[in-house]
Amino acid sequence: MHIVLIEPEIPGNTGNIARLCAATGCELHLVKPLGFSVDDKYLKRAGLDYWNLVKIHYHENFAEVQGKYPEATFYYNTTKAKKAYSEISFQVNDFLVFGKETAGIPEDILKANWENCIRIPMIHDARSLNLSNSVAIVAYEALKQCGFKELC
Repeated sequence: MHIVLIEPEIPGNTGNIARLCAATGCELHLVKPLGFSVDDKYLKRAGLDYWNLVKIHYHENFAEVQGKYPEATFYYNTTKAKKAYSEISFQVNDFLVFGKETAGIPEDILKANWENCIRIPMIHDARSLNLSNSVAIVAYEALKQCGFKELC
């Protein structure tokens, strides 16, 4: 399973997501520009001593991610989608894409991939969930569907 963060802004969120990737074996893809330095103390603190377990990839832009994995299935997490993440039949090598904390995934990417846009159900007045919480919810559903392969 792959987690893609497009232009993440908050080091603590990315650190938490890196820790989730370390614990689950998911690969982490960070799409530039990042809103922080990868040397940021908050990023490191959130990941604690798990950094050696994270397979991390850096990309200049999202098109680079798509170009490196042309056969992969990408799911775009957005509050604008009609389809819930729980309606998807995830596969082991799927890519779960999330946007930056303040703006989400860019509109042009969503429009070009609308059939693969998914959301986490929430009450009407709730704007969104924290990014690291959203990643954990969707990633664990995907991993569960795949039988938690390679996890104890």
